[in-house]
Order: sequence, then structure tokens, then C-alpha cells
Amino acid sequence: MNVLDILDALGVGEDKDWEFKRATGGLPGSLWETYSAMANTDGGTIVLGVAQAGDDFVVKGIGNPTKMRQDFWNLVNNRQKVSLNLLTNSDVSVKTMTDRHVLVIRVPRAGRRQRPVYVGQNPLTGTHRRDNEGDYHCSEDEVRRMFSDASTEPVDSRILEHFSLDDLDATSIDQYRNRFSAFRPGHVWLDESTTGFLLKLGAWRAEKSTGREGPTIAGMLMFGESQAIRDPEAVPGFHLDYRERLSNDPHERWTDRLVDDGTWEANVFQFYQRVLPRLTADLKTPFRLGRDLYRRDETPVHEAVREALVNALIHADYFGLAGVVVEKYADRFELSNPGTLLIPLAQVWEGGRSECRNKTLQKMFRMVGGGEQAGSGANKIYRNWKTQHWRAPSILTTPHPDRVKLVLPMVSLLPQDALAWLRNEYGAFFDGLNSTEVQALVTAYMEGAVSNARMQTITSEHAADLTKTLRKLVDDGFLTQTGKKRGTLYTLSRKGDSLPLFSSSPDTESTHVGADSAHNAQDSVHDAGDSTHVAGDSTHVAGDSTHTRRLPVLEALPDAMLERLDGISQPSFLKSQLPNAETRRIILALCSEYSLTSQQLGALMNRSPSGLRERFLKPMVDDGLLVREFPDEPNRPDQAYRARDTTEPQGENNS
Repeated sequence: MNVLDILDALGVGEDKDWEFKRATGGLPGSLWETYSAMANTDGGTIVLGVAQAGDDFVVKGIGNPTKMRQDFWNLVNNRQKVSLNLLTNSDVSVKTMTDRHVLVIRVPRAGRRQRPVYVGQNPLTGTHRRDNEGDYHCSEDEVRRMFSDASTEPVDSRILEHFSLDDLDATSIDQYRNRFSAFRPGHVWLDESTTGFLLKLGAWRAEKSTGREGPTIAGMLMFGESQAIRDPEAVPGFHLDYRERLSNDPHERWTDRLVDDGTWEANVFQFYQRVLPRLTADLKTPFRLGRDLYRRDETPVHEAVREALVNALIHADYFGLAGVVVEKYADRFELSNPGTLLIPLAQVWEGGRSECRNKTLQKMFRMVGGGEQAGSGANKIYRNWKTQHWRAPSILTTPHPDRVKLVLPMVSLLPQDALAWLRNEYGAFFDGLNSTEVQALVTAYMEGAVSNARMQTITSEHAADLTKTLRKLVDDGFLTQTGKKRGTLYTLSRKGDSLPLFSSSPDTESTHVGADSAHNAQDSVHDAGDSTHVAGDSTHVAGDSTHTRRLPVLEALPDAMLERLDGISQPSFLKSQLPNAETRRIILALCSEYSLTSQQLGALMNRSPSGLRERFLKPMVDDGLLVREFPDEPNRPDQAYRARDTTEPQGENNS
């Protein structure tokens, strides 16, 4: 059976995680690892009695469903087997498919206080999670972070012993107190001494039972001196980074950057004060940021940007890797922080439920108007962004290391240039699509790929209906599917592929199939500006062997740069196979000109991006030939690579 037929029969959407297991000999041992992994990630559905054969699935069935169901209940309630039973009776059921019985187990996502869910007796050896490849065994560090998140005492309220007021920046405290006074004039806390004021905020704690007192982790993060924050006994991995990328000049990496360079006390409060005006400085709105940074008459856009910045700072796991990174582009904002989502993504957008990793920091921002009431922040961002008719915000999560990234696009839901490109590419067939199908193609064009989960943030369609829409676009030749399960992505198909839809297009003057289509300079002249076909993603000009591509992933490159890159990549583009050494030489030459993603390299070289990434890019990073633009986030979707400067220390950016 087709996997969609099985999922439809079971009522499982493509946006949910699932796992099929043969189970012909009873409960498989790997069942418990998958149970642990799903519980510790986003939940999912396990189906026993289905085997996979290539891309097809065979319903084998189970011999005695009643006994297997009872065996499962006995073991899931056995604390020697698994640490916690999350299931109710309705989560385990027997279904009939093709006259055979299967056992369906719906595993919910474990709550923050319930994780980690582990197999056996030892959480450090029995905890698993899911990624796009399946189950994986958690490191001890990941397990300890789960325990930290599960604690009833917020991690940022812990007292830092052996630290004093001298480790806090007096200027930051005074500036915060002024903001507090402007936002809450006459508040009784303003009469307190410095220590008393910090006590009220939670930035200082005194334990009567033990006599211990000192700044809390939150107080150190918010007001600490840079050196004190990074002390091995405080938050040694603390890092804040603002990057502004507004120039099209390939040799200018940043138009502005703010990191701890010794010229300012790089604590959370100072970072916030410096970054918020930079983010909002050139927004096309009549609003002007007031001296207190917290004006109540601000526009929806400014309010959303402020909320997004506060969210990144209060939800960050400051003991994780890479720190908080805020990036400003001409057409979007990206804010990422270490850690995992503490509630399911759907509930993040819905609002109404609050789970904050740093509750004391959250309180500090809220007391000066920075941050919404508990549980309403992300929902406010989403609603405010929608008032501008821009593309909906998206939240991306990645493991190894755990990071959460919020993307705020400042482009129309249906940009005219995107519609024009798609209409030119697909002709009359594009005009025959419905609004949801058009939005899916526009999203794939604008963002490089589209998924079921992303479409749920853009449309009101049900997940199951969106799956059918996306698969129909695949069948009709508009999209190509990559990945599996929750990691399924859809990218724009190439018009020159061997698909009946495009070979018979009424807008195509001649039929071209595949990347090896021949062009005769005397009788087949195609101008790059108005060509009605793209053979293998290239536009051929008569009398010229260059191959200037106009794929979405290359649109961001300046024309002059694209022309140079085309010349370098020509040997790879024209030949399906090259010696590995020659392929590496071409990659190195391309990345010496410009920082390029695997998708851009794939388009330039006529190669699979994933194949390039695994066979060449990663080994070349390991060999010190290439460096990643985002070394602390090796798995981020827009990772780019550049040739290592010979003056750059080898291995510095190759984490």
C-alpha cells in the first residue's frame, strides 16, 4: 500500500510523526526506544503489523491482537521496562486493514515535568529522542537539560554563591531602574535600596534557612559584568550576537554587528537596549521609538519585533551551545536561541499556556513593559504580523545542538515577482491552480521549500487536506518531495524534467526533456530574458555555452556574481560525473567567490544538494578547506560555506 493510504486509514496526518514495525514475532524490542523517543520529542503514532518494502508498505498484520495489546499494557506499566506510562485506553487500539489486524499506539508528547521518559532503570543510558532520521540515543548532557527543564524551581532563580554586588554592573541597574520608574511611576519598589530593589525583582536572593545570599542567575544574566557572567561558576557559555546583513556586496559579510568586544558590558539588558533600536530603525512605519523603549502607542510591527526579541532572551537555555543570535536582513528578521520548545508548537501559536525557561528574567522584562502576559507572546507576534499581510512567521527547531529559531518575513503573502516567476515557469497550468495550491508554490519559491506544518501557519486548511494538496502538486509535476515523515519537504520541480505535464504545455514552443536536451545555434535561439522553457534548470544562449540559471535559490545572487559562478561551475554542470578531486576543486573555487548554500551549489553544479553536503562539503569542512557561515549551527537549513581564508586559523569555525 501507499503510505498515504495507510495514514489516511489510521487518521494520521503527514505533519505528525509515525513509525511502522513488522511485529510478526510479538512486541519488537525497538518499540520501547521509539516510545521513549516520541514521548521526549513531539509524540507520534506507532503501528505494529506493517512492514516496509522500499517505498511501499505491506500490511502483514499481527496474529493475536488481543494478546499483543495486553502484553503491551503489561510492559508499559512496568517501571523496570519504561519509566512512565503516558497512555490512556483510547491511545492503544486494534485496527483492521486489508482484512488484517494492526495495533495502533498513539504516543503523546511528554510534558515538561515528565521528561525524560526512558527505557530501563538508568535515564542516562535509556533516554531517546527523534530527529528526521528516526530514534537516537540522547547524550548525558541532553538528559541533564531535560531534568533541569523539569525542575519546579526555575533554573535562573538559583543563587550564585561567592558573587556579590560588585559583580553586577551599576550602570545597567540604574538604567533599568529608570525604565521601571518611567513605566511604573510611583511604584513602591522604587523606595527600596539597590539590594532591596534587586530582591523584589528576583535578581538577588537570601535564604533564611541557610543564610546563603547573592545574585541569582537571572540577576547575573540581566545586570552582570561580562567577565563575571562568563565565570566558570556562573554561565561560562554565555553569548549574545547581533548580525545585520543588508548589503548585496559578497565581500561585506556584515553591515553591522554587536558582540562582546570589551567596549560595553555584554549582559542581557544592555544587549536588549542596543539591539531593539537597530531592529526597528528603518521599519516603514510612522512610529518613532521613545526614550524608554516601551511606548504604549507603538505599531503592531514594532510590538511584534520587541516581543520576539524578549522571547528569544527569556526562553534561551543559557547553558546550551551558541547563545542567542539575532539577525536582520533586508526582507526578514531571524532570532534563534539554544534550547527546546517546552510546549508543542501548535500551542505556542495558539497562546494561553505559559512555559518559560527563565521565569525570573521574564518577570524583569514584564515589569518594564517588555514582554506580554504569560502565554500570549507568540500569539501576539503572529496576529500583529498578519495585520501587515506579510508571510506568516515560522518557528524552526533543530537538534544536535538544540535550537529554536523564529523567522519574521517582511514580504507579501503573494509577492508579484514570485507570481510572475511561477506563471512564466508553469504557464497556463499555474493559472488553473486553486488558492491553497498557489500559496504552496509561492512558499516553496520564497523559502526554498514548503512543508505541511509551514502551510498550517499560512492557511486554515486541515493538516490532512494539506497533505493531499501537496501530494497532488507532486503528482502534477509542480513539486518534488524530499525527506520522510515530519521531515518531509517539497521543493519546486524543474520544468525540464521528464513530466507529461510540461512536455505538452501550450506555452512551450518546443519540447525539451531532461538536462541533456540538445540546442542548435542555427535553428533554436532562446533569449535568457524571455525563454519559455528551462532545460535542466539552465537557459542556453545561442552561440554561447554558458548556463545562466534563474532558479529561486540563485535569485539572491547579483547578476555579475552569478555569471562568474556559472563559468566556474560549467564543467560540473555539463558532465554528470567528474573525478572527486575535480569536484572538490570546483566547490573550492565557487566558495572562494561567494558564501553558498548546498542548494545553491547544487543548482550551479547540477548535483543533488544532499549528495554534495554528505560527500564533499562536510569532509571539506573537516579538512579545513571550507568553513561554515554558522559554525555553531551546522544543521541549520540555510547553512552556507565559504573557502577558508589562509590567514584564518584552521578549525576555528569548523565546529
